[in-house]
Amino acid sequence: MFEQPVSRAELDCVPWRAMSAETAAWEELARCATEPNPFYEGWYLLPSLASFDRDNTVTILRLKRNGKLHALMPIVRQSKYERWPLVHVRNWLHSNIFFGTPLIAKGMETQFWRAMLEWADRQTRMSLFLHLQEFALSGPVFEGLTAVLASEGRNWGVVEDKERALLASDLPATDYLARSVSARTRKDLNRRARRLSEIGPYSFEWETGIAGIERWTDEFLALEASGWKGQASSALACDSSTNQMFRKSLIGAAESERLVRLSLRVDGKPIAMLSTFLTPPGAFGFKTAFDENYARFSPGLLLEREFLNALKRFDIDWCDSCAAPNHSVMNRMWQERRRLGRISISIGGPLRRTTFGQVLRREMANAPSGV
Repeated sequence: MFEQPVSRAELDCVPWRAMSAETAAWEELARCATEPNPFYEGWYLLPSLASFDRDNTVTILRLKRNGKLHALMPIVRQSKYERWPLVHVRNWLHSNIFFGTPLIAKGMETQFWRAMLEWADRQTRMSLFLHLQEFALSGPVFEGLTAVLASEGRNWGVVEDKERALLASDLPATDYLARSVSARTRKDLNRRARRLSEIGPYSFEWETGIAGIERWTDEFLALEASGWKGQASSALACDSSTNQMFRKSLIGAAESERLVRLSLRVDGKPIAMLSTFLTPPGAFGFKTAFDENYARFSPGLLLEREFLNALKRFDIDWCDSCAAPNHSVMNRMWQERRRLGRISISIGGPLRRTTFGQVLRREMANAPSGV
């Protein structure tokens, strides 16, 4: 079967605000994407852009065919790369976007990348290369990209290669826990739970849907701000931009049936809370907070132990923790790993590609995590 080429007219770049009129098509794309990414769905990306792109520097690269949306990725032109003054084009992220793989309809992976790279070649405007961040280094989107890069003979490299905790198992929660942590640790968690019950009755509460979302959000923001993040002014509630982004995105996720909330409560008071985005067949961890006054009971660990039931409860195959690669708790509790990183790709004409090759070789020589 021959691949149907994508014409220039089918791939365009539009102001992100214009996409607010295409939310239905955007949602349809998200639900049939070859790889899910909640952070690039409309209910999350639009509030993010409204909060963090007030100068309107970000645009949306989209692929359409016969009027149907087949792919989407936010992009931005940057004047600096790391410590170097190198202009480049990259997928857009902010500090609370934990995955940067674009939304692409199944079967359109290579078509999108061919059209995207052709577009980048024409739009360099001093840009030396294309840079993809928090990008999955396995799966059909990555495979489609590498196939196109090989066929076009482009110079490219993985300049960061890392892994983070992933939950993906058919085991019951109790069996999975027995495999992932020692008997001593399990016994200690049980002891802490018994001690917690001596303070007052405690319960785990699972919530989905829009009902109670504003109350839950208020509680979460207050809980997070009560600890070290609040003292360091890094809590979501400490900045109006992150505050509004969090509130609007949770409402949007709940309305789209993409959100699950889990709380550990003592006498009705939340002492640990987490939010997760549901993107069948998988899910993505988002935000977690706990009351540091209860630290001796390990409420965060007790909450994560309960969350091991999520795969069966919501009929999903996996959950990406979205945690830092060196996260001690998640790496201990969740045994599987997801590989992702950063990719740099040559664009433009021969001279530009040659110059990029020199920069890439220098970076790769100093980046032991690259390949």
